[in-house]
Amino acid sequence: MYNIKLLNKIAKIGTDNFNKNKYTLSENINDPDAVLVRSADMHAAPLNPSLKAIARAGAGVNNIPVDECSKRGIVVFNTPGANANGVKELTIASLLLASRDIVAGICWANSLCGQAGVAKTIETGKSKFAGCELEGRTLGVIGLGAIGGMVANAAKALGMEVIGFDPYITVDAAWGLSRSVRRASGYDEIYACSDYITVHAPATAETKGMFCTASIAKMKDGVRIINLSRADLVNTADMLAALSSGKVARYVTDFPTEELIDKEGVIAIPHLGASTAESEDNCAVMAVRQLAEFLENGNIKNSVNYPDTSMPHDGDARVCVMHANKPNMLSQISSLISARNINIENMINRSRGDYAYTIIEITGEVPSGVAAEIGAIDGIYNVNLIVK
Repeated sequence: MYNIKLLNKIAKIGTDNFNKNKYTLSENINDPDAVLVRSADMHAAPLNPSLKAIARAGAGVNNIPVDECSKRGIVVFNTPGANANGVKELTIASLLLASRDIVAGICWANSLCGQAGVAKTIETGKSKFAGCELEGRTLGVIGLGAIGGMVANAAKALGMEVIGFDPYITVDAAWGLSRSVRRASGYDEIYACSDYITVHAPATAETKGMFCTASIAKMKDGVRIINLSRADLVNTADMLAALSSGKVARYVTDFPTEELIDKEGVIAIPHLGASTAESEDNCAVMAVRQLAEFLENGNIKNSVNYPDTSMPHDGDARVCVMHANKPNMLSQISSLISARNINIENMINRSRGDYAYTIIEITGEVPSGVAAEIGAIDGIYNVNLIVK
């Protein structure tokens, strides 16, 4: 039996994918084989020796201590693209909110409750909330992955000119883009050309604070900025200063803070990007299936710290090894297995930065102690033995 700890409420349509004869699910498991999490902060949570994997039902993993997990051979999964449509739709809504003073207009209309002649008052006062249309204006999209690509295509359908930039765009993502989306040479071209800018990038050392005084100075006067990705991408003090000066006309964020609440020009959405029933269901299903495939077959897909690695599980057992990406690791592992007269049926090795993953398919029984012997090799982080 595999013990799965739930740190948040995970959609039942997802957890129903676990075979009830193989898995125990609970919020109160002390020695889990794996953890399923959405938004719970795991940075202070214990990483038990039994823990093999963590699956985040969502794209971002800033609530998980990924570096520490990597060093312990714990595979961290996410669910890229599972919530993309929900975030895309909120981005389109954000473009409209940034263009038309809809929020202030609604608040003003509600403030007229109890007054006489409301219809007349609205007709005479509505001009205060006039805005502009999206058609014909230029949208800069930073990050053209699952979400950014959908946003770019949707904006084209709304009649906008779209320019995009993503230094890490994949071939599949590029194929999914409309041919009329113009490719920018870099961030500076996005800043210079765009009436609206929307960012769909992860929070990394490179992107932290990318929207700051220096970058905003390169933008058009009156630019409107949408951030449904991560709070860390924007320097809050610099953004408030730009709003105060009029350099930025609107800032729509899905990450309200004390500094941003009720500020002129800020539209603060309470982290609703992926808060749809469909997104939560899709993320839960994807996270559970990836977790089960890893625990039962050792195959990795959509890990943020170890490489995607997969091969058919045709042998009697397999030894799955998380290790450092350095010379002589494979020879040491295979030599130890051969010394125990174990027949290697098949083997695959993949690397990702400082970390590597090896699956060894074997025929026959696995002698006791083999996993421990492999684990004693310098540079081995974790060893999982899977027997059919």
